[in-house]
Amino acid sequence: MSVLDTVGWDETTWSGEWVTDRLGVELTSDVRPLVGLALRHNPRRAHLLVSRVLGKHIPQLPSVVLSAGTDLGRRVYELLGESARQAVVLGYAETATALGHSVADGISAGLSSAAADDRTDAGWQAARPTEAVGVPYLHSTRRPVPSVASAGGFEEEHSHATSHLLLPEDPELLAGTGPLVLVDDELSTGRTVRNTITALHARHPRDRYVLVTLLDMRSERDVAAVAKCAADLGTRVDVVALAAGGIQLPADALTRGQALVAEHSARQESSAATVPRVRGGGLPDVRATAPAVKEATPAAREASRERAVAPAPPIRVALDWPAGLPDGGRHGFTPNHRARLEAVLPDMAVRLATALSAAGVVAADPRGDSASVAPGAEAGGHARDTGGRVRDTSHRPEPPHTPRVLVLGCEELMYVPLRLAHALERRFGQRAEVRFSTTTRSPVLAVDDPAYAIRTRLSFPAHEGPRGPEAGEPQAPLGTHEGHPGERDAHSEERYAYNIAPGTNPDRRFDAVVAVVDSVADTPALHASDGLLAQLTPHTDAVLLAVLPSYVPPPRPLRGPEFSSYRPEDVGWLLQDLSEVELEAPTEEREEAVQRGGAHYAESLPVEYQPTPEYQQLFHAALESSAARIAHAVGTVTETVLAERGPRPVLASLARAGTPVGVLMRRWAQHAHGLEIPHYTLSIVRGRGIDGTALRYLAGHHDPADVVFVDGWTGKGAITRELAEAIRAHPGFAPEVAVLADPGGCVRTYGTREDFLIPSACLNSTVSGLVSRTVLRADLVGPDDFHGAKYYRELAEADLSRHFLDTVAARFDEVRPAVLRDVPALLSADRSPTWVGWRAVERISEEYGINDVNLVKPGVGETTRVLLRRVPWRILARRGAGSDLDHVRLLAEQRGVPVEEIDELPYSCVGLIHPRYTRGATGADGKAVQ
Repeated sequence: MSVLDTVGWDETTWSGEWVTDRLGVELTSDVRPLVGLALRHNPRRAHLLVSRVLGKHIPQLPSVVLSAGTDLGRRVYELLGESARQAVVLGYAETATALGHSVADGISAGLSSAAADDRTDAGWQAARPTEAVGVPYLHSTRRPVPSVASAGGFEEEHSHATSHLLLPEDPELLAGTGPLVLVDDELSTGRTVRNTITALHARHPRDRYVLVTLLDMRSERDVAAVAKCAADLGTRVDVVALAAGGIQLPADALTRGQALVAEHSARQESSAATVPRVRGGGLPDVRATAPAVKEATPAAREASRERAVAPAPPIRVALDWPAGLPDGGRHGFTPNHRARLEAVLPDMAVRLATALSAAGVVAADPRGDSASVAPGAEAGGHARDTGGRVRDTSHRPEPPHTPRVLVLGCEELMYVPLRLAHALERRFGQRAEVRFSTTTRSPVLAVDDPAYAIRTRLSFPAHEGPRGPEAGEPQAPLGTHEGHPGERDAHSEERYAYNIAPGTNPDRRFDAVVAVVDSVADTPALHASDGLLAQLTPHTDAVLLAVLPSYVPPPRPLRGPEFSSYRPEDVGWLLQDLSEVELEAPTEEREEAVQRGGAHYAESLPVEYQPTPEYQQLFHAALESSAARIAHAVGTVTETVLAERGPRPVLASLARAGTPVGVLMRRWAQHAHGLEIPHYTLSIVRGRGIDGTALRYLAGHHDPADVVFVDGWTGKGAITRELAEAIRAHPGFAPEVAVLADPGGCVRTYGTREDFLIPSACLNSTVSGLVSRTVLRADLVGPDDFHGAKYYRELAEADLSRHFLDTVAARFDEVRPAVLRDVPALLSADRSPTWVGWRAVERISEEYGINDVNLVKPGVGETTRVLLRRVPWRILARRGAGSDLDHVRLLAEQRGVPVEEIDELPYSCVGLIHPRYTRGATGADGKAVQ
């Protein structure tokens, strides 16, 4: 069944006759099932084609709206064939944002079917990775986002203000050579797409473009103009349309249209002066709906009046939107994003259904809508309004008719509300009629007549946050958007919602309206007495509000050689470059400030330790003697991760100690299995948690379930516990760490539980890509920024980062047989954390009168850090520890710190930070502060 078969076409009540009768407009019958006609508030164009399947001006079944786009997408897939794999879909704001997204879904469905067929090949799983299949999607936007670089924009004709921007998170999204699929709801002349193609082709030439639209209304001359444009550029342009037709306008159509608009506008303004306000906000007839051309019956007026009295306050429903998932295609929407959305839609539909049932709108599903009660809507006949007040709805009788529910999107935010509406439609089945439409900025005359497409109108102040030229720099245009010349531009202060108020026909009334906005639009203006919510309340029994977090793309990872001495493929640093900021302070000053509580250790950096020739010699000797042992641990932990988290894990090492370990694990996977595993490094700060912006980046580009956190070693497990606690706010990530060495018994994924020297712990930045410790300070790191770090380019001559990696990697072949022999036994063993190290730290803290476990740093790696970065008090060494502690003894000697040998120590050594430090303390015996 095609979309044309589902829109309920009835020739006797075509919603364009009112305009054709008065303007003499002629529209081919081929497109009449898909559109009606209305009149614009526009000095340059009188008529408006009002789509019945777009979900913008006319509330429509979500399944119909979605099918219109996916059907077109499947046709594009059939047209493109194998080249569809390289396609990118671009939709035009604001009307085609959901249509373009649905077209991308249709193409992706075709690709998924082809991939499923490929799976019948015996070698498919080995030859191809397990990943989401599909095409990426981007739509233009009228909302500047200053933190995102623009790839261009479209200007309204005869306007100097940029109104359409292209803001892809991935700047290479439009740079490919595969087909570019341009989607708009209507092709009237084709001028927009010609200009767009010309401008984009100048930047990124490609062999093929596909224009996709619901209605192709171009004349023969316009068709020829597109063909000429393609020929001039040396490219191919195809057109896929749901229907094609034409429109003929008499010479005086504009004048007659303007006169009609003026006449009816004056009549409405006259009526407005005599209509009183009702409780709930707004005017019931003037702002809320156009006066009827045909007088309503007394019964209809009474029914409408009864339902408009004392409307209930809006109910806020929390959808539990996944972190890092974009709320639409403004910055791009990838196949991985699509897979994540599909996974969470059913539960979000349950939350909305539960709230609607709790509000007494839709009878509860005997299967149990309340199985997952949404925050903001409570079971047992109660729901919360937007002020947090509990409303008792248990007294409401069962609905006497099939309730009508409208899911209302907000301007460009069309696709996710459409998918929510479709999920509700499928869940409710025959229990409710679900419709979908969207608010808009386009002013259109409303006339309450069945032969006219826009029967009622709600108008309300714009309620988005800051936007317009003041929110970002003007952008260079890519072309001229046909748009609607002469209409109010993107920064108009008024917005509209059409065909929601029932007008003279109470059967058109909605029992509930679910308004879906993003967080940028959840402003005081939305909740004001003349705002959208107030304008909705007189015309429905219940208004529900669902707010999606507005997606702001996180910064892009830094890579070498611009940041760090590592190769660009080794690691992506989810950090911001603070190299030009003075952050270093003397170790003694930092220690005193931290222990007095006036500073946090992550707010500054220690002065980078410059090793003496003797210390450097110790490093090289330690590396040579332990390289094979490290290689074995790298292989063991990598094989364990591949076995338990594979086949395509995403490594997220904890900067800095985890960074070289992550690079080595990536190299093992590549060397032993030919796998190219993504590796990023991010910041975690004790007492402050993990970098949430970095996690959002990972969630936006990968499945969080595939992310494996990596660190160098465990001490007492403080960072392990910090990670587990911080991850709770980011669902989907596993709160576990894989480490090279786990002497503290704090994790279940490790290369060894021995406490031995990992030479990368001997040095600071010069074995970690010349990158500093991470920095977190409020004046440098904003809520949407990565944590910071410095790149010490000036230390390049002393850099040993690649030497360390290459020396260990050179031993991979030597240790691989032992790794493959040992890993199966390790996988079958009990690897549960024992936390033996934590217990030892607590005992030491008490025995030495420190009374603060944060000042006890167990293990070779942590002890080395104490000697390099903090004010050490003393070193505890296990009696009989050998050459692994040579560098520790040397550093202790250089700093005048005693080394005390003891028995029954689960670690090779433990470093004790001075427990009561002031700059009067010696750091050796602490007597000055006793």
